[in-house]
Amino acid sequence: MGINYKRLWKLLIDKDMTKTDLRMKTDIASSTLSKMSKNEYVSLEVLVRICHALNCELSDVAEIEKEKKV
Repeated sequence: MGINYKRLWKLLIDKDMTKTDLRMKTDIASSTLSKMSKNEYVSLEVLVRICHALNCELSDVAEIEKEKKV
């Protein structure tokens, strides 16, 4: 199982924001945004800061990918 942040990227488009805008608004490191761009795990604290800044829920930002059956 993994995680993806496609919902976050769509939300940024809907709010006419760039990743840089998000980084400035939430004070998260550019390396953290880089990890998110690669669908890598980040701390829950970061996700909560993003949710507060965008006035949304965790489910609006991240999605758990289900394991694909072979």
